[in-house]
Amino acid sequence: MAIDVHMIELSDGAEMPAIGQGTWYLGEGRSPRDEEAEALRAGVEAGVMLVDTAEMYGDGEAERLVGEALLGTAGLAAPVPREDLTIVSKVYPWNAGRDRIFDACDATLERLGTDYLDLYLLHWRGNVPLRETVACMEELVEQGKILRWGVSNFDVDDMEELWEVPAGDHCVVNQVLYHLGSRGIEYDLLPWMEERDVACMAYCPLAQAGTLRRGLFTSPAVEEVARRHGATPAQVLLAFCVRDGNVIAIPRTSSASHAVEDDGAAELELDDRDLALLDRAFPAPTRKMPLDMQ
Repeated sequence: MAIDVHMIELSDGAEMPAIGQGTWYLGEGRSPRDEEAEALRAGVEAGVMLVDTAEMYGDGEAERLVGEALLGTAGLAAPVPREDLTIVSKVYPWNAGRDRIFDACDATLERLGTDYLDLYLLHWRGNVPLRETVACMEELVEQGKILRWGVSNFDVDDMEELWEVPAGDHCVVNQVLYHLGSRGIEYDLLPWMEERDVACMAYCPLAQAGTLRRGLFTSPAVEEVARRHGATPAQVLLAFCVRDGNVIAIPRTSSASHAVEDDGAAELELDDRDLALLDRAFPAPTRKMPLDMQ
């Protein structure tokens, strides 16, 4: 059954789904490839049309998997209409200069089996000057190979530096680690971005790559909120991330059943009582925190 996923409006007027599918660790042989492809298709069939990937993931194999599963590049499944999908990918920092970024983007497009990306992100800060990367991103937009661009793993000082670069304020998204057990960005980064209409894309919203996953899923507070709404702990955690309307959550899953479960979070609205309970169990930050990446 398709689910009406809430939409986030970006600074350029475009809209993106509030919940998408992440592909970190996919295409690496950790799970059977056909199961991973099935999970991506299940998410799309349930209504989650945003897919986030990167040239880093599986050394390009995650991008290739997305193409095979959703765009029919291997002839194994009927393709999803490209215009129905929102596809996000990321470029390595050492590929983000004028001598490499155009070839890197072309390689990503070829692996995916598409001629454009909805969003292209600089994966993290590197040695290439931001001025050069931004200029290249703008050229890729002019060429029609990407519709818009953003960054990933940028803290406040990085974003301030970006805003000093010509066209740096064309950045529409900053993708960072964010979940109930890792709320550091709420102190300064998230308010900074909200003031400038930069959407936050939360990776690992279920703490997949962290040490807090067990504590989050078995937290009495999370379990109580889940019982109140007839939801699962995963759905509560995703609903927490997207509660304010400026965050896009991209949980990774290699299971079709989990993909459909994640989608159910789009319909879950947490009330003040829920949020107060979660705040007591996992308090908001009261000081500047380092930007989490794992």
